[in-house]
Amino acid sequence: MTRVAVLQMCSTPDVQENLRDALGLLREARERGAVMGFLPENFSFMGYKEQDRIEVAENDGDGPVQQWLVEQSRALGMWIVAGTLPLRQDEGLPSASCLVFDDQGQRVARYDKIHLFDVSVSGSEGARRYRESKATRAGEELLVVETPAGRLGLSVCYDVRFPELYRALVDQGAELFSVPSAFTVPTGRAHWEVLLRARAIENQAFVLAPAQSGKHVGGRDTWGDSMVVDPWGKVMARRAAGVGALLVDLDREAQLEVRAKFPSLGHRKFKIRT
Repeated sequence: MTRVAVLQMCSTPDVQENLRDALGLLREARERGAVMGFLPENFSFMGYKEQDRIEVAENDGDGPVQQWLVEQSRALGMWIVAGTLPLRQDEGLPSASCLVFDDQGQRVARYDKIHLFDVSVSGSEGARRYRESKATRAGEELLVVETPAGRLGLSVCYDVRFPELYRALVDQGAELFSVPSAFTVPTGRAHWEVLLRARAIENQAFVLAPAQSGKHVGGRDTWGDSMVVDPWGKVMARRAAGVGALLVDLDREAQLEVRAKFPSLGHRKFKIRT
């Protein structure tokens, strides 16, 4: 068994305020025995509009948020899967990067969000148009990293709608997936749970989905409902709304049993090309 923590936040344009909130959740999780903490998308900054993230982007490997992650992962003796933060590129727009730090404060992985949220969403207050690509450069590389909880396939939010990405991660050995998110309320209400459970079932993998929740500065509402799903598609834990931590023990032996007794991954007829 490996105890992990999925953390739900309501981030603001104030980076220091967000880091204080995140640290409180990480400390609580560590005190309750978690060896890994999973932060949501945009954990350190949610601005008034998408373009605001360009102003707070950091150079890769150098910046206050990245230094904070180094210091806290080391101080807590805890792995941190750091949702997303904007990192500058050599040219063009910043990426939305999920960084993974081990319990010694060493960065062991960086995944740049591949699928960008360029859609129109209809809700109770009418239609709203999102164009993430105006402020974010899409990534291109899949990434699986060895962690205390198993081989972790990294993804972010809108990625969850693209099952071929998760098939490719499984082909690289993924045993669990992280899906840090900031889902809109209309799409969350309609699709959030079913998408997470589908990714878990079809890949016989744990899915850990830390989310943003609540009304943010600038008027954006996020769905919340942070969740952990097991390889059979059962929701192990969830937090519907508000800020808080979900603590779950992942049973790798049970996962191996599912894959052995129901070997659907071995019955695949079509392979994903990467």
